[in-house]
Parts: sequence; structure tokens; C-alpha cells
Amino acid sequence: MSRHAKGEQPRNGCPLAATICSVWAVRASRSIWLISGCLLASACSQAAAIDRAAGVPDPSAAPTTQAAPTPEATTTEPPATSSTSSTTTVPELDIYDTACVVEVEPGDSLGALADAEADEIVTIASLQAENGLLDELIVPGQLLDVCIDNGLDDITGEQRLERNVAVVATETLASVTAQQTKLNELLVPYGFPEMPVDGVSGPVTRRALCASRLALGLPVNRSDMAAGSPEEALLLAATALPVPSDVAADGRWIFIDLTCQILLTGEGPDQLVNVFPTSTGEPGYETRLQERTRAFRFDPALDNGGWHESTDYPVPEDNPLNGNMYKPLYFDNGQAIHGANNVPTSPQSKGCARLKPADQDRLVAWLGLDTIDRATYAKDRIGVTVTVRGGFELG
Repeated sequence: MSRHAKGEQPRNGCPLAATICSVWAVRASRSIWLISGCLLASACSQAAAIDRAAGVPDPSAAPTTQAAPTPEATTTEPPATSSTSSTTTVPELDIYDTACVVEVEPGDSLGALADAEADEIVTIASLQAENGLLDELIVPGQLLDVCIDNGLDDITGEQRLERNVAVVATETLASVTAQQTKLNELLVPYGFPEMPVDGVSGPVTRRALCASRLALGLPVNRSDMAAGSPEEALLLAATALPVPSDVAADGRWIFIDLTCQILLTGEGPDQLVNVFPTSTGEPGYETRLQERTRAFRFDPALDNGGWHESTDYPVPEDNPLNGNMYKPLYFDNGQAIHGANNVPTSPQSKGCARLKPADQDRLVAWLGLDTIDRATYAKDRIGVTVTVRGGFELG
């Protein structure tokens, strides 16, 4: 089991004063084989043999050679002109978080890897679930994510949408299942995507829980909802999703909550129209806080299938027609609400609030702007205010 960035010694390590350890990496097909040899300083012939096997030039082919060190030399610092094989380095693997990834060595098993980790949630079952393994079979050179349930694929850096089911207690599964069922009942009629009812709470479920807290007047946060808690009882007893008391405004309004990564729309104090997932501005490009700012520009971008190219932050791969803002509705200088093909559960935009293109179409239709064929700056025609509150904390 080869570990990266954990400060561990090789399994068959040798005392530094008596030996010089050399490591070569030989890559064959998709596997990475590590050949590690602990060489006595006086045994130069063994170093040469391994050098030839690894494709390293034979030092004996050089015009001049140095005499082998005396036995006493093995107890002192090696000379500066020691064999070139001692400076050979192992190429770093392309891994997102080397502290959370191990490379399988011959003889390893999931059980042995689990036992080697200090965290008790690292089990055979949780390793299988974290790495998408159908069984316990692993092969030398295979990379495994051993940081269980941290919301990331630590090999690629991609976010995981839901938690590792292998580390969730049975009573928690039952409670989360009930919560997910109720959340779908309350949110789906307003455009929120239906989530899987699997009893496992992850970023998608926690965003929905945050939206329900906002609507029900509870402290707004993205944490799991404890089984049997007063807030869970309030959620499960709800028959409809009310308009948050301090969110509504006269006329048509849009409310963006940065904590929940949720966008609400409504009319007046009592009518909730939409609840959409959104992704707002990332650190350094935050969506600016504001209260009831009038939206001032809408661009249907009909000449490009609805996709407008951002002047400041072009991302041409967002769609094949080289546009990355679908039907943008501007509310604060260059910041807008717009459609995007990628709407993650965390802030990853350049100041704007992203919606799925279908949700943006629904928003535009609600505003009666779906018949406009060119960009407009008519605030009265657009007729909506935008409020942005909250703050996102990763966790």
C-alpha cells in the first residue's frame, strides 16, 4: 500500500546510516509498479543491475569511474559524486488530494487497507461504496479514496452529491427517508427537482432542508436535520410551503439565499411561485447583497439560441454556440440571473446566480418576457425586484 503525503516510511525501510534506498517508477499500461531496493553502499553491482532493468544508463559506461567506497564509508555521509541512481525521483501521480488516496500494492486487500486507517468509519463496506466497487476485488496499481464521506472524490476532486450509505446508521436512514419524502412533497410543485428518497443526506438533501428552514421561519443553515428534533417535527407536520415572512415584497419579487443556494420567486406577501436551486458567485466573485433592487435589463439572445456570451468571463464550452449565459436577467451592473448547463450545490459562478436553462425559461415566462425578441432596459416592462441575503459556508 503506497501512501502519498502522509509522511509514512516504506514497509521494508532500511536504516539510513547503513543503506541508500533508491526508488524507480516503471509505468506499464495503466498500472503503476513501484520497485524499491535497499542497497548496501558497497554492493554497486546490484544497483547497476536494477538500473538496467529500469532503463537507467549504466554508470560503468562513462569514460571514468570511481573506486568503490570502503566499508567504513557506509557509516558516513555518501560522497557528492555518488551514483546517479540515488537522485532518481518517482513522478507524482495526478491526484486531487494525495493525503486521501492510497495505491494498491501486491498482497493488499480492502480489509488490510481499512485496518491501516485510524478512522473507524473506514471499513470494507465504506471503501467499496466510496470507490464504487461492486465487490472486494482490488488490483496492484489501483488508486483508492480512503477519506470516507467527505463530499469529494479525492482522486479527481469532483463533488459527491450524496453521502456514503455505508456509514449512515439505520435510525438515521429512516429519519432522512421521511424528511426526503416530505421535502419532495413540499418543494417539487414549485419547480425544485425531485430528489432520490434513499435515506442518505448529502448536498442536494441539505440544500432542500435549508430551503424548508427558510420557508418555515427556522434558523437558516445547511446542516442535517436530527431525527426526532423539534425542527424535524415541524417539517413533517407541514402541509404547504409558506412564503418566508421577511422575504416577500409588493408586486413580483425574486429572493436569492446564499446560505441555501436557493432562488425563490413570488407575488406579494402570500404567493410563492418558484423554488429553484441556484449556484451563486464563488469566493472573490460573490453575488452582491442587496434589498429589492429593480431588475434593469433582459436579453433573450434569440440570435444565438438564447445564449449570451459574457464579456468579462467568457466560457465558450458552456454550449455549442459559444454562449455561457442563457437569457440573462440583470439586476446589479454585470451580475445577472441566467441559465447555465452546470448548477452545482455550492457557489461556483462569477457573481451571477445560475439556474438550469429550463428553470430560467420558467422564470422568464412568469415575468411575461418570453415574447420579447430583443434586449430591453425597460424596468417597468421587466417588473421585478431582486433581494440577495445570507452567506455560504463550506461544510
